[in-house]
Amino acid sequence: MGRRRQQRLSVELGAAPETTTDPETAVDGADVVYTDVWVSMGEKADREAKLEAFEAGGFRVDDDLAGDRTVMHCLPAHRGEEIADAVLESDRAAVWDQAENRLHAQKALLTHLLD
Repeated sequence: MGRRRQQRLSVELGAAPETTTDPETAVDGADVVYTDVWVSMGEKADREAKLEAFEAGGFRVDDDLAGDRTVMHCLPAHRGEEIADAVLESDRAAVWDQAENRLHAQKALLTHLLD
């Protein structure tokens, strides 16, 4: 499907993405919150600046931001940076099921490639 068609369909279906820099606005009305690390491998030189910026912006998924929503993370998580320990270890976290599903998908891919 072409990009223009995807954009048109998303608008027609009311699923057009919105951009915001406010974490509270971003999670408003959401059932699931998905986060990732703030500093990826290979970005160590920018680590302190990024940590400071994300922290100042209130982007850490903590109890207040997560609320009663399901929380996902692609792992590995930097506990205490992008996600609070309490959220990662809570019943709201789907990260462990998410990781297990990824394992099965990778095994299926290997099986397919080795056949």
